Amino acid sequence: MPHLRPLENDEINDKEIVERFEHYNKTRGFVPNSIRTMSRRPNIVKTFMALNQAVLYEGTVDKEIKMLVSLASSLASGCRYCQSHMANLSSIYEASDEKIAAIWEFETSDLFSDAERAAITLAMKAGTLPNEASQEDFDELAKYFDEGQIVEIVASVALFGYLNRWNDTMATQLEEYPKEVTKRAVGGFEEGKHV
Repeated sequence: MPHLRPLENDEINDKEIVERFEHYNKTRGFVPNSIRTMSRRPNIVKTFMALNQAVLYEGTVDKEIKMLVSLASSLASGCRYCQSHMANLSSIYEASDEKIAAIWEFETSDLFSDAERAAITLAMKAGTLPNEASQEDFDELAKYFDEGQIVEIVASVALFGYLNRWNDTMATQLEEYPKEVTKRAVGGFEEGKHV
């Protein structure tokens, strides 16, 4: 059970927020309960949605890589809500179910490129304990990404540092759509506290 229930559209007195929710409905097939809960403070949810847009959907890093980085960071932190959302978005941005399911084997799986391995290595370390990220990790990233792209990758990890903490603290209820995609892609997925 969530600690705070998500608000319905008719409980939100801000037209801009409700309009943005329509975008989420069109692109994802649902509106995340995390932002429905945040909507109790319009400036927080608007700022978050703008940051989410800038980090995940703008820039020059391939969106599939950003989604896989965000998935890896969420796996490392243990947030089942974000794991499910990022499995869903990885699928939307053309990561195969096989690749999503193999993310724990990214270092050895032929499904991942060297560039993806470098980015996911950083995401796993930073998602677990940011102090684990080393100069060697950044040297490896620099083989495949320019400095601006490295900023995008770290921003993706940091965005999910916020979301992992938000959703696990709030016990945000997982929506059916991302849960079904994750079960299809990974099999045996359990939502944990996010029921």
